[in-house]
Amino acid sequence: MEVTLSPRDPDGGQVAAASELHRWLQRHPELRGRLVRQPVPPPPPGTMGGSGEVLTLLLAPGGLTAALAAAVVAWLQNRRGDQTVTITLPDQTQITVASTKVRGLTAEATGDLAQRIAAVIEESGRTPAAGDSGERV
Repeated sequence: MEVTLSPRDPDGGQVAAASELHRWLQRHPELRGRLVRQPVPPPPPGTMGGSGEVLTLLLAPGGLTAALAAAVVAWLQNRRGDQTVTITLPDQTQITVASTKVRGLTAEATGDLAQRIAAVIEESGRTPAAGDSGERV
């Protein structure tokens, strides 16, 4: 299953945020080698759109989704300023996690959040995209 991570910095530092998140995720041996940095495609002519980079990650069911979710939450907890990471799943479901919401979480709440994110990712990998109306984080 392929997921896309789109980190955002409100100061417009999407490329820097993507680079920093990429380095953070590369520290996790189970994620290393599964992560690719990609430029955001240009918007269609005559429309506005963002520029920057996204990270694409190929996941197998099970432990990798939990490792990804925990790593993203931990990265956000360690960031200064407001940051968000949007995880886009194959069925186009988006999970957005913001540093302002996770910074002060207890260890138990942090683990619970990571488990909820991993569960949504797993659900997306098992459920056909058409007609999916499952609960999201």
